[in-house]
Amino acid sequence: MRVSGHRLSIAALVGLAIIFVNVAAAVLAPWIAPYSPTSTVGSVWLPPGEEGFLLGTDQNGRDMLTRMLYGARTSIGIALTATILSFLLGSVLGFLAATVGGWLDQLLSRIVDTLMAIPVLILALLVLTALGSSIPVLIGVIAVLDSTRVFRLSRAVGMDIAVMEYVEAARLRGEGLWWIIRREILPNALPPLIAEFGLRFCFAFLLISSLSFLGLGVQPPFADWGGMVRDNAQALEFGLSAPLIPAAGIAVLTIGVNLVVDWMLGLQGRTMEDSR
Repeated sequence: MRVSGHRLSIAALVGLAIIFVNVAAAVLAPWIAPYSPTSTVGSVWLPPGEEGFLLGTDQNGRDMLTRMLYGARTSIGIALTATILSFLLGSVLGFLAATVGGWLDQLLSRIVDTLMAIPVLILALLVLTALGSSIPVLIGVIAVLDSTRVFRLSRAVGMDIAVMEYVEAARLRGEGLWWIIRREILPNALPPLIAEFGLRFCFAFLLISSLSFLGLGVQPPFADWGGMVRDNAQALEFGLSAPLIPAAGIAVLTIGVNLVVDWMLGLQGRTMEDSR
């Protein structure tokens, strides 16, 4: 299989397959889940395959397969929304700082430095404790925290592009600031930003799972994988695999996205070498 004339590696194909399966599960969850995600349908912590439950049951006797499908819907949906918002905020401000420069660049950079000086998990815990753990607040907190990293990358890439001859030519023609950002800087900054999008998605996905595991992420009755690990953790004391199933889901999706990102970064490096 080829993308824009470049052959996909086996690792990238595996990563794409993992992403496709997870996204399909999230989108189709209401139609393919055998039960309601909140319904008690069996005994507590049934092993996988017993009594017809493919992945067993959880601490409340709910079907684990159903909870995994709806958990994918919640976790992936929140992570993807937060990542998109972080890129809209971080890339616009980063390109603006790189293009305008001066006091605006200094102001935005110092604000970002301040936010990045505080550990992400600690800052997220403080904000969520103060504002509550509703899904909109969760998305907003993750988007703002993640946008600082996107700002740094966008600013660095934008500063390199802003001094190119074609950008100077656009300025001499009298093109406006937003035209230059939209037509000259953004198209040339897309390759590193696309690769960074995958990394930022993984960060958001893992942060959501961590917050849910600590009890400040997605709240009941919504299912999410981090919360499922926390809720079923005591099953390990009895040698049961209930918490390992959502933990494996988190790990597999993260690995799949990183496989595709690694291929994209390698492709970007080869493209830069060829252009020299």
